Amino acid sequence: MTTQLVSGIGMTSQRTRDRLVQRLRDTGITNEQVLSVMATTPRHLFVDEALAHHAYEDTPLPIGHGQTISQPYTVARMTELLLDGKDRLGRVLEVGTGCGYQSAVLSQFVDHLYSVERIEPLMVKARNRLYDLKYRNISCSLSDGSWGLPDKGPFEGILAAAAPEEVPHALKEQLADGGRLVIPVGGRRQQRLLVITRRGDDFVTEDLEDALFVPFLSGVQR
Repeated sequence: MTTQLVSGIGMTSQRTRDRLVQRLRDTGITNEQVLSVMATTPRHLFVDEALAHHAYEDTPLPIGHGQTISQPYTVARMTELLLDGKDRLGRVLEVGTGCGYQSAVLSQFVDHLYSVERIEPLMVKARNRLYDLKYRNISCSLSDGSWGLPDKGPFEGILAAAAPEEVPHALKEQLADGGRLVIPVGGRRQQRLLVITRRGDDFVTEDLEDALFVPFLSGVQR
């Protein structure tokens, strides 16, 4: 993949990305490391070419199969919450790879990211794209995520990019002591973004803000 393609031109240029980062800062993102990564991650390469000129607007975009790439604010906010002031995490689980954009951002703060996606064509496309962009610390696999990845845990962080009506117990159990689960919870009409922190055998839940995600569905789609 050429340097020019990754760098972008016109509406995908660094100047356009910098304007997005300033908007994120203005809307409350405070982690400067996260903002720096958002400024350099080529979001335009994670959407269809016809939508590339919208890539650095703070809005979700369709990626096919009834799914969307999350708006940049959401990606930055969830990454910031998962880090909780830390510079780096060890093993992290992402539920809902989608197009791979959140994976690309998050991978720059972790030793290894395990990402699961229930829609096989999306998973394959994201895995190939991430490999082409030289993200080498991401493992993508086909799963609905409801049972997590018990053989790879415990995880210092879990991030879910889809909203279940209730928090899957398996995800909480796969948190390391002190680990955080960032997850939207609720139905199609109302969702809330939660942060759940493990303290030994106890789980502390923070209810932060309204959220809008695709539903957390069971089963895989090939």
